[in-house]
This record gives sequence, structure tokens and C-alpha cells, in this order.
Amino acid sequence: MDRFAGAEGIPIREIHDLEEFDRAALGGSLAGCRLQALDLTERTFALLVVDSSQAVFLGCRMEPQALAHVRAGGALVFPPVPDLPFDPYRGTPYTPDELYAGLESDGYASTPDARTHAWYRRTSAGGDVLASMLRSVHDDALSDALDELLRGARVVGVMGGHAMERGSLEYAGAARLGRELARSGLTVATGGGPGAMEAANFGAYAAPYDDVMLGKALDVLARVPSFGASVGMWAATAMAVRDRWPDGGPSYGLPTWFYGHEPPNAFAAHIAKFFANATREDGLLSRCNAGVVYLPGAAGTVQEVFDAATANYYGSHGEPAPMVLVNRAHWTTTLPVWPLLTALAGKRPMADRIALVDSVREVPAALARLAWG
Repeated sequence: MDRFAGAEGIPIREIHDLEEFDRAALGGSLAGCRLQALDLTERTFALLVVDSSQAVFLGCRMEPQALAHVRAGGALVFPPVPDLPFDPYRGTPYTPDELYAGLESDGYASTPDARTHAWYRRTSAGGDVLASMLRSVHDDALSDALDELLRGARVVGVMGGHAMERGSLEYAGAARLGRELARSGLTVATGGGPGAMEAANFGAYAAPYDDVMLGKALDVLARVPSFGASVGMWAATAMAVRDRWPDGGPSYGLPTWFYGHEPPNAFAAHIAKFFANATREDGLLSRCNAGVVYLPGAAGTVQEVFDAATANYYGSHGEPAPMVLVNRAHWTTTLPVWPLLTALAGKRPMADRIALVDSVREVPAALARLAWG
């Protein structure tokens, strides 16, 4: 659906890179454009001659002359914010290399991920309204970027606890699941953290490779089973796997700085890391149009089960999406979620979209069966 700006009905166009900017400027108009986080200091001449009416510049760097001109021409300018460890206006998700920049030379505390979490803790405690606004702008920009990237994709979510250790049979099983889902043409998305989430993202990363690569990479990862002792060593081991096998498959991770103890895993090609956990949870589950798989987890995973169940119960996102819970003993005895879920489903349409299976090997068939209804 087309979007329009202002009373004149000027079409809205988002511009995220300099090539897009150059094409628009060559056409003589930026009218109605939304330009995000661009360095336009070398595009002064173009900015001085192009129509900028009803354009919006979000965190773009410009020379003073160009800045004054576009404002006079009717543009709205949100200037870059100095001394932030993140860009609130960014138009794309993060990459692992971005979030872990400086890890090898200066340690985890120096990385943008760690510095952004430190900024979040400091500013959220103080109640600064500017900081709150910047967090909201950042999260909304990432949500918009995800919508653009995932448009038309069949997304399957894999949820599970962060305590699952590398080197365990459970981790290997979750990795094989992620690989099989990716190979079937689905786009794998997780909460983006350690444990089961990392395993599924790693599996999608390993999809282009054979079983030999999978086994060797799992052995490398098992040298640092958990992030608990050292986030730096845990992340560096994943980076070493990526360096050794650089042509991995894509997947998505949606972690959060709200849970500072859960660092992002390095196997998701696209990382949408949010400040607000509620935005992250809803953003992840609402985009899983091909269903959600729930591996054993604790409070966070239970919350995700019922977040999705609520949307399916009320039809908030249209037809109910499949929900597959893995490990019968965990979901009926350890944490008896399944009885409540089935009681909630009752005779509603979502009753035909839920399943409980014993192992990850049964998941692909269960997803297919639930999708067919």
C-alpha cells in the first residue's frame, strides 16, 4: 500500500544508502523522502539544488550550508546525537561484526554491544526523557527495518532457554533443527541470545554446509560451553567458527539490552537488538507467520508461549500460527504449560494449530501438518 506525506499527497520513499540518495537526487527531488543515518557531507552540491520539501532527515550528517538549505526548503531535520554508543536512526539491523567490534583487540567491555548496555543501564536509572525518547526511536527504526527485510518471507521462530550449553546433545539437536528448517526454505528467527537460540541460529548458518562441517563446528563451540565465565571468550569462539566457515546461511536474532546478562549470538546474520523487551517479544512472535517452535526453557519461554497463544486466541494477527512444543516431559510435568494451552485452545481455531512432540526430529512434520490444518 502506498504511503503519502502532507496535504499534497507526496509519495513517501525511504532512503537507507548513498546509492539510493544519488538516484533520487539525480531525479531532482527528495520530496517526501525519509533519509536515515546517512553521511551526506560529500553530497553538499546535490542538497543545494534538489527539492527537499517534506523530506525528513533522520540522523544524517551534512555541512552547515546544506543543512540550512534543506531546512529552508521545507525539510524536517533530526540531527545526529553526539556521544551515543548506538545510532537511534539506523535503517538496518545490526550485524555480529558491528555489535562485537573491538572484541579481539580490547575485550567485550569495549564493544558497541557492551557500551550500549552500559548506557541503557545508566540512563534508564536516571529517568532522562531524552534517553527514553532515543530508545523508542531506535526500537521503532529497527522494527521498520525488519518489516522491509522480512516482507514476503515465511518465518519460523525457534524459542528456548539461554541455559542450554554448547557440547550438549540438546544443543546439537537444536542446531540440526535450525539447519533443517532453513534448508526447507523457511527463514529462522530466534530471540537472538545464547543457548537454544544460538543453536538454532547456528543451524541456519550451517545450512549450506555438510554434516562434516556441522560436527567440526559443534566441537569448536563446545570448547566454551557457556557465556557465564566470559562473554568475550564465548563470542570469540563463535567468531572463530564464522571465520573458518565464512559462507553461512542467513537467519534473524531479536535480542534485548533489557536482559543484559544475555549477549547476542554471532550466528544470526541480521540482529535486531531492542531496548524494550516487550517490543522485542511482540516483534518476534508477530512475524513468525510459519509457526513457532518451543524448546525447553524457563520463565522467558513460558511467557513467549502465552504471548503467541493470546494472539492466536483472539486472532490478532489473522489466522492462528502453528505452535509446536518440544519435550513432552518438560511441558507436561516440569512446567505444565501444555495442559493449560490445550484448555485455552478449547474449540477455537487455534486448537488445530498446536502440537506437543517428544523430540526435535518430529518438528518439521508437525509444522507441516499444522500448516495444512
